[in-house]
Amino acid sequence: MTNSAIAGETVREQIRRSAESLTATERRLSALILSNYPFAGLEPIQVIAAASNVSAPSISRFVTKLGYQGLQDFQQQLIKELKQGQKSPLDLRTTTHPLADDFFEKFTEKSTELLRASARSITIDQFERVGSLLADPKSEIFTLGGRISDLVAQYLSRHLKQIRPGVHQVSSEDDWWPEYILRMRQKDVLVLVDFRRYQRSLEDFAARASKHCGIKIVLITDRWMSPISKYAGEVLPLHIENDTAFDSNIAAFSLIEALLTRVAEANWSQASQRIKQWDSLRSPPSPHTDAKDTP
Repeated sequence: MTNSAIAGETVREQIRRSAESLTATERRLSALILSNYPFAGLEPIQVIAAASNVSAPSISRFVTKLGYQGLQDFQQQLIKELKQGQKSPLDLRTTTHPLADDFFEKFTEKSTELLRASARSITIDQFERVGSLLADPKSEIFTLGGRISDLVAQYLSRHLKQIRPGVHQVSSEDDWWPEYILRMRQKDVLVLVDFRRYQRSLEDFAARASKHCGIKIVLITDRWMSPISKYAGEVLPLHIENDTAFDSNIAAFSLIEALLTRVAEANWSQASQRIKQWDSLRSPPSPHTDAKDTP
């Protein structure tokens, strides 16, 4: 990789950063690569050329423009990204030193960096598009995540249910998935959350839902891209790596909270009315519970 490529960036991020300087031919080539990322970029040069209608020399110039020494160097970077997507906590733990006294302070600083980097990875237009999808009263919303990331999906659905009707948290038990798929319509929205060591069953669910009705899929993932991205109309890539054995979900929860605010503010009169009705129907607090302690 040459100096023109920023260390630590994924190919997807490099293409996005270079978007304004790309020629029409290069934009066609980048669209192909991103349409089935990263696998489309790992094909032989003849296959890439035929699929994108771009000549082999133009492909070589494109990868050089991104900062690579050639197609082989470019594809080696894509392979590294695939390996990153499969790393476990055992792979991520890179130090055997005891934690320093200022660990929490340093950890918080790193979390702040993840939030800032994630904010830069999502454009204003994309955030608005996803917010509009979730706020559309004509659409029903379905959410689901993986083994750990389902907590993020549940955080979205549980709050969203109080703001608007028609929100469904899909069961994590795949035996029940056909029931949810049968309820989906093309105008509905499926939000999937999938971070590295991507869950194959989630990819299968996305494929079946997409084939059933062409539902709009929003994917919340990491920089190395869940395979679900090939079915998603909107992909929100977040920074999760925090130099410990465990990836961080802080950017995911921050994104969810921002989207919830966006949805609520889109029609606050209806959202506030639903919240009032919701609260009026909640179980009353126990007589032994102080009202101020009730969430």
